[in-house]
Amino acid sequence: MICPHCRVGFHPTEETIYVGKDKDGAWAVIRMKCSECLRHAMFLVNGEASYDQHGRFQSMVKIQRSVLVHPRGSLRPPCPPEVPKDFAEDYTEACIVLPDSAKASAALSRRCLQHLLREVAKVKPSNLADEIQQVIDSGSLPSHLVEAIDAVRHIGNFAAHPIKSQKTGEILPVEPGEAEWNLDVLEALFDFYFVQPEVLKKKRQELDAKLEEAGKKPMK
Repeated sequence: MICPHCRVGFHPTEETIYVGKDKDGAWAVIRMKCSECLRHAMFLVNGEASYDQHGRFQSMVKIQRSVLVHPRGSLRPPCPPEVPKDFAEDYTEACIVLPDSAKASAALSRRCLQHLLREVAKVKPSNLADEIQQVIDSGSLPSHLVEAIDAVRHIGNFAAHPIKSQKTGEILPVEPGEAEWNLDVLEALFDFYFVQPEVLKKKRQELDAKLEEAGKKPMK
C-alpha cells in the first residue's frame, strides 16, 4: 500500500473498529499505521460483516464501499513541486473532492486543463474542445499525449454534452472514469511541461559544471 501521508509503500498494521449496522449494512473504520512515517490512515467501510453466536462483531467479510477519511483526500500522487501554484491548487482540490463528488472533481480538472492549454501551450482562447484540437494540430505533443488529451473529449462525451467544453467549471454529470482520466491527463501534461524540462535543465547545469572543471566551454 502507498501511504497517503508520506507516499512511501509500506505493509500496514491494521485494526478494524466496528461502528454498527443499519439498513445499508455493516459499518466500520479500518485504521492503518504507516511503518515509515508512523501516521495513521483511516478508511470508513461499508459492507457485510460476520458475527459470533452472541451477535458480537468479528470481521468485515465483504467491503462494498471504502472511503479515505483521514488524511482528507484521495490516494492519487501529490502534485510535483515543479508545477506552478495556480495549476497545482486546482489539481490538488480536484483530487481531494474526487471520493465525494466525481462531478466536482471533473469540473475542477477541466478548468485546470483549459488554463494549462491557454497559459502554457499558448492556444487561442475558445471552448475546451477546440483548444484541445489546437494543441493537437500544433504538433508540440508526443503521440501518447495526443491520444491521452484527445480522449478527454471522447470519454467526457463532449459531443453529447457540449456545455462541458463551453463552461468548463460547471458541475455536470460525468461518464464512468471521466474524472479519473482528466486527472491522469493533467499528471502527464504536468510532467511534459514542467517536470521534464526542469530535470533536463539540472542535468545540463551539472554537465556544464563538469565541462568548466575540465577547462572546456559549456554547451550552447
